[in-house]
Amino acid sequence: MGSPLFRRRPRALTSQRTTNALQFLCSFILTDRISNQVANLKEGDKAPDFAVPDAEGNVVRLKDLRGKKVVLYFYPKDDTPGCTKQACGLRDQMTDLQKENVEVVGVSFDNAESHQKFREKHKLNFTLLADTDGKIADAYGVRRGNSNMARRASFLIGKDGTIKHVTDTPSADTHLTEMKEAVAKLQKS
Repeated sequence: MGSPLFRRRPRALTSQRTTNALQFLCSFILTDRISNQVANLKEGDKAPDFAVPDAEGNVVRLKDLRGKKVVLYFYPKDDTPGCTKQACGLRDQMTDLQKENVEVVGVSFDNAESHQKFREKHKLNFTLLADTDGKIADAYGVRRGNSNMARRASFLIGKDGTIKHVTDTPSADTHLTEMKEAVAKLQKS
């Protein structure tokens, strides 16, 4: 019959640890897809209101920005490569955006102190909101699964408080291009 080494039962192909990891991954993916579908805002929808502190601790409310166009953009994390590229791109377009009466507001889960450092380091000239509890991200449907991080999404909100354009892609360049085009299109209408 051979050596006792070869009489052992074969090990299962998957361990309990592997099974748990696969269950977690599937759960994360499903949760992310479900949460992104729950508040899947589109053009014409009323933009959810919020009241949240900015980098200086001042409370910013969307309703207080009525009468202006607002580029409300969500990003994953302060001072990361893609988020810095997007923020600096908006910073560089601020003169043109202000001529069009557009207010830029960035939102992430980072706290006010992190936002202050990010603004100072890159000389950002627009508001950053500290959505530390994720209520704004949830209202706009941009939370990444169960994490404390938003995915990159931009909303152009008209003077009347309705959403005029949505860009929902990981590419910072696409956000900058589409928002600039959407602002120009809104100006013409």
